[in-house]
Amino acid sequence: MTEHRLTGEVGSLDPPAKIVKLGLRQIAEAAKVSLATVSRVANGSTRVDPKLQKRVREAASGLGINLSSRNKSKVLVFLLSNRDMLHPFHSRILIGAEARCAARGWDMLFLAYRYSPNAAWKELHLPQVVHRHDMVRAVILAGTNTHNLLELLSHQGIPFVALGNNVAPKDGCDEQFDAVFSDDIQGAREMTVYLQQLGHEEIWFVGNLSLPWATRCYQGYRQAMEGAGLSPHLSDIDSADDVEVGYLGTKSLLSRSLPVTAILGATDEAAQGIYRALTERGLQIPDDVSVAGCNDNLGGLLSPPLTTIREFPDLLGKRMVDLVLDRITHPDLPPREITIPTELIKRGSCAPLRIRAEQQPVAVAGIHARSPEREDWGWAEPLSDGSTGGGPRE
Repeated sequence: MTEHRLTGEVGSLDPPAKIVKLGLRQIAEAAKVSLATVSRVANGSTRVDPKLQKRVREAASGLGINLSSRNKSKVLVFLLSNRDMLHPFHSRILIGAEARCAARGWDMLFLAYRYSPNAAWKELHLPQVVHRHDMVRAVILAGTNTHNLLELLSHQGIPFVALGNNVAPKDGCDEQFDAVFSDDIQGAREMTVYLQQLGHEEIWFVGNLSLPWATRCYQGYRQAMEGAGLSPHLSDIDSADDVEVGYLGTKSLLSRSLPVTAILGATDEAAQGIYRALTERGLQIPDDVSVAGCNDNLGGLLSPPLTTIREFPDLLGKRMVDLVLDRITHPDLPPREITIPTELIKRGSCAPLRIRAEQQPVAVAGIHARSPEREDWGWAEPLSDGSTGGGPRE
């Protein structure tokens, strides 16, 4: 079947307006919708019901007409949600995404956006430029996101791809979407196994499990602990400051004289706070306590250099662009996921456990750690799943 391209990709001239209108009328008749509806779909308008959009695209495909080529705009939006604009990890994702856009002849617009995770999707208000489909073709979602934003984009027919690690799961929701993941679950599992191979059994996880990436890392850590017949230990601090999470989480577990020989932080920034808390107690890294992190944002800058899970944010950004451009070209493809492996980086913050008669796993007594935003005392407590939780939760 001959393909009719509405933008005249053969040669350098656009087809006459009469030919374009004829193509749209054929689509309208096949889809049993108005000519105006077909025109809106061809121009990427969000004012058309998604079911009607699908019917129009299927009718166009059946006629061999490429509707997506009608919109000549080649701009993507990089939407950083609910995160610091200078966050190093997301900055590197942006660098990778922009490089891929440039290589494929597209431009990228950066926008910061904050919204409530508890609001209904109908109550959210996207930046106005995102609604300009004559300018913006799709959205790359970075930062911290929840399903209400994904529902809004889906209902408005805006193509998007998300950093899967940073989308908070929703109970009872199995809706799929285009996403790129860093395999931090496997990375945390490998790091925990490495610590076990060094002889450590009293390994703690310090993080903020209200954040989706920390929950994923804890999942990998827990799998490795239970796989070795060991009890997982969690010190959970609800704070947006990763360094504070590491610092308060470590002080909390040490304050109860709980045994610990190694600590895995949910991020490198959390590990920085762990370093500070251990140093304040006069503990040496790695002689007294081994420390590991996740993401390799600043592991090489700490002293001693941090053993960590290296992720590849530049590559994440590039693959997100690839996925969303495929979505623009083939809007009816099923949702797809890409997972990027991680790498275990061994540095000077971890060492084999030294077993001596006079040396037991570190257990430091002291004053209970307290969250600056609460008056109650916070410490590690057993969780219903058998692991040990700890730290104040705001």
